[in-house]
Amino acid sequence: MLPVADAFEYEYRGCDVVYGRGCADRLGEYLADRGLDRALVVCGSNVGANDDLMDPIRDGLGDRLAGVFDGTTPEKQAEAAFEAIDAMAEHDADVLVGVGGGSSLDVARQASVFAADGRSLADLREEARDDGDVTPPDATAGERPPVVVIPTTLAGADVSAGGSLEVLSADESPTGQPVTASGSAMPIADFADPALFETTPTGALAGSAMNGVDKGIETPYARDADPVSDATAVHGLRLLRDALPAVVGEESGAEDAADAMDRVVAGALLVQLDRKLSVVHAFGHGFSRRYDVQQGAVHAVVVPHVLRYLFAEVDAARGLLAEGFGVDPDGKSDDEVAEAVVDAVAELRDALGVPTRLRDLPETREADLPAIAEFVVDDHMMERAPTGLDATPEDVEAVLREAW
Repeated sequence: MLPVADAFEYEYRGCDVVYGRGCADRLGEYLADRGLDRALVVCGSNVGANDDLMDPIRDGLGDRLAGVFDGTTPEKQAEAAFEAIDAMAEHDADVLVGVGGGSSLDVARQASVFAADGRSLADLREEARDDGDVTPPDATAGERPPVVVIPTTLAGADVSAGGSLEVLSADESPTGQPVTASGSAMPIADFADPALFETTPTGALAGSAMNGVDKGIETPYARDADPVSDATAVHGLRLLRDALPAVVGEESGAEDAADAMDRVVAGALLVQLDRKLSVVHAFGHGFSRRYDVQQGAVHAVVVPHVLRYLFAEVDAARGLLAEGFGVDPDGKSDDEVAEAVVDAVAELRDALGVPTRLRDLPETREADLPAIAEFVVDDHMMERAPTGLDATPEDVEAVLREAW
């Protein structure tokens, strides 16, 4: 298996990436060095009740822990961000510490954004009802409280500035689709501690894993890929391919599970750096415009089918993906390399025990596939589709029916 450093630090677009077992011990020191005195932890109720996870964070923050807001949910409701803002005022906090999966990290970032924006939740909802949309926050409106993130799932939502929150549900919206709001708030630090990931239930890790893997898959074939983004994506895929089954899949519980977790967390970081989200994420967004469905589950189901479609139309960086998934191209035609990559991706997906058919996701309905195909084609992520791809709704619907 590929080795990784025991610990490392890396500055990425203003975010200090701190990796290593036990790095949560340094949280208080990190905040002190930046003149931050009172931290509000933002998490979900399950995370907040998980002492195996929270005790190291509490100990690391020490007397800089001002309070805990444990009201985030997987649905990523805008209410949670505004409740977190109220909790900041209640605890006189000067920094937000998001802990957990993508929803909690997104809520922490957006709480920072809207704390400075000045609009209330009622204002956002009124605008959404009137216009079917929400104007993005004014980045110059005021000083935003800094955010530190501590991920505990593999979705790859930590080294990111985004994270939209639902202001109105589809049923409440004048457009019949959810109305979301978001601004840009890069965390000042990402503490990636493999020991904390080990406190997350295996099912939650598996459910998030393909979301992270797909970031590595999409980056090399994006039309604006470059050698740097290729390098981080391919090496991240190597680590994830080798180690994920020992962490959340059929090989979990092996003697080297701790070493495997170290590699998985490092791989999940690498595929986020210079990532180029593209077609697979457009498919995920197509479903989120119709249902409240976990993106990782959609990605897990569709990615082999999306890749097979892309490889039939364009090169889609099949050589780089072959390297990332351990496919030996010697003696193989381009088509055979492509099929071997699809098989390797499906094999990894299947080893994680995640859904493999759209019909098995409780939210999905076959009758909605034509509308979802339209959403996918119109999604902004398609702007990064491989050069030469001319996706039509009919093409996308055919992919969805294969995945059904």
